[in-house]
Amino acid sequence: MKAMSLNGVKGRRELKHEMTSLDCYLLRNKLKHFMKPDPHAKINGKYLIRSVYFDNLDNKVLSQKKEGLLDRDKFRVRLYDYNMDYLNLEKKSKRDNLTFKQKCRLTTEEYERIRIGDIEWMEHDTRSLIKDLYVQMKLYQLKPMTVVDYQREVFIYKYGNVRVTFDSCIKTSVRNNDLLNPDLAMVETTPNVVVLEVKFDEYLPDIIKQLLQVIDRRKGGYSKYQYSRMFG
Repeated sequence: MKAMSLNGVKGRRELKHEMTSLDCYLLRNKLKHFMKPDPHAKINGKYLIRSVYFDNLDNKVLSQKKEGLLDRDKFRVRLYDYNMDYLNLEKKSKRDNLTFKQKCRLTTEEYERIRIGDIEWMEHDTRSLIKDLYVQMKLYQLKPMTVVDYQREVFIYKYGNVRVTFDSCIKTSVRNNDLLNPDLAMVETTPNVVVLEVKFDEYLPDIIKQLLQVIDRRKGGYSKYQYSRMFG
């Protein structure tokens, strides 16, 4: 059965687990014999992801995540390895057990305008995702809330379009939305915790299922954004 689509985007399955650093080390050594590392990663196989997440004063997005709603949306602006020339606005949607991600490019000037509340230009932008965010900001008073940094390591398996990611060193700006500031003060949220994410299309190959059988692995619904908001 083919995965459903949302606005032309194909849905994917996504599983999340919390791991210790030791279990991460053991699993990584297994995966590297069967899966390929992300070709975009640095020499050490990792890259930094920085995102700012949108929410409102009532914590609408955070509350929906905590309650485990199966129909919810989350907006963020993301960059990689502090590269200010490549920003993406992303919308991550949950529909039942499928995850959908839409994205479009965003300039630093556009993000700064959004950050200070100058958003009327978004209503007539040609990018549908910009207009979508504008509507949500007007309806629910969403705004950039918190910056989250973490290190990501990715392994890829072409059959089933599988991506296994290890996210570690998760840090939060504690309600500071100055995404483009390389000197932004950050606080580590969960020492010795690694978030394992497994993403795939219609099926997860048996060999990957077997490799993922490691000790002390807890299935969890925590997101990086939820971790970051534990501090305020």
